[in-house]
Amino acid sequence: MTGSSGFIGKNLKEKLLFLDFDVIEITEELFNSESWNDDLDSILDSSANVVFHVGACSNTLEKNVNYIMKVNYEFSKLISNFTKQNHIPLIYSSSAACYGTNNLYPSNLYGWSKYAAEDYVVNSGGIALRYFNVYGPGEEDKGDMASFVYQAYTKFKKNEKVKLFPNSPRRDFIYVDDVISANLHAYSNFEALDKRYYEVGSGEDNLFESALVYAGINFEYHDETSIPPGYQFYTRSHFSNWMNGWNPQFNLEAGIKSYLAYLVDSND
Repeated sequence: MTGSSGFIGKNLKEKLLFLDFDVIEITEELFNSESWNDDLDSILDSSANVVFHVGACSNTLEKNVNYIMKVNYEFSKLISNFTKQNHIPLIYSSSAACYGTNNLYPSNLYGWSKYAAEDYVVNSGGIALRYFNVYGPGEEDKGDMASFVYQAYTKFKKNEKVKLFPNSPRRDFIYVDDVISANLHAYSNFEALDKRYYEVGSGEDNLFESALVYAGINFEYHDETSIPPGYQFYTRSHFSNWMNGWNPQFNLEAGIKSYLAYLVDSND
C-alpha cells in the first residue's frame, strides 16, 4: 500500500494488520530520490494480492504543477501499469474534488491531478473511490489539510474563536471508519464490481453548523469577502454511485460522537 503514513493510510494499515495482512509500505520518502521510479520498481511485488493506492499530495492548494503531477499522476500511472501487467486488484483513493464547483470537472490543480489519475486507474482495470469530506482519528499531523472538525476542536480547546463561512455551505462528511470499510469491500468484491469510480460518502449533506452543535462547540462567522474563489458550497454522495453491497455505518452525529471520544481520550 502507498500512503501508509498518512491519515487514511494509517487507519487502513492498522485494519489490514489486524486482519493478518502482510503489508508492504510505500511512503512519501520514495520521492526523496531522483530515481524514485526505479526505486518503486524494486519495491513492487508481483505476488501481492492487492494494491491499495492511498498516497498522494493531499494539499488542495498546491500550485507546483511538476510536483503534484509527479506524485498524483505519474506515480499512479506506474502503479496502474504494474497491477495491470500482473493482474493484481488496484484500489485507488480518489476525491470528490473531481466534481469541482460545477459538479462536472475539477476547479483546482489538485482536483485535476486526481481526476487524471483516476481515469488512468479505471482504464487500467482498477477501482477508484471518490472520498467526500473525511474526518476521524489519525489526522493530527495534517495541519491545514486536517478536517474542519479537527481544526474546530483544536481551536476550541485553545479557547480560540471558531469561524464558519456564511451562506450555509453544506458537505457530505464521511467518518474514516466508513472509508476503510469501503476499501476492504472493494477488495473483497473486486471481481464482481465494475471497474469504475464509486463514491464514498455518508449520503447526507450537512451544515458545518450541525457538526459543531453535535460537538458542543460555539462558533461565529467570517465576513463574506473571506470566502475563497472556487469554494465548493455543496457536496453530497448518492447511493446510486456507491458500490453494490457497501453502506456507511456512521451518520454525522454518530461519527462526531465517536471522534470526540477519541480526541478526549488522546488529550487525557
